[in-house]
Amino acid sequence: MIWQIVAYAALGLLAAFAAARFFPARLPATALLLATGPVGGLTGGLVAYTVFGGAHPGASLAAAFATAAAGLSVLARPAKRGRHAKVTPHGA
Repeated sequence: MIWQIVAYAALGLLAAFAAARFFPARLPATALLLATGPVGGLTGGLVAYTVFGGAHPGASLAAAFATAAAGLSVLARPAKRGRHAKVTPHGA
């Protein structure tokens, strides 16, 4: 069980690093991301572990990553709008 908890937190941290790398302008401070990712991973992983009874570790790991990603998506801000925003025409 201990290795699973570490894996859930590591997956959440991996999701946070990926989000910070690919969407730096749309996400807040990195410290908030690095705290939210592991918490989301632990929450999703432990809930899935409780539901599946530990018989499906792959499903628990997938749920940990999905919950971490969902938690990080809540922190995203809308795209920049205004005078200096890049505008692309529809269909381009």
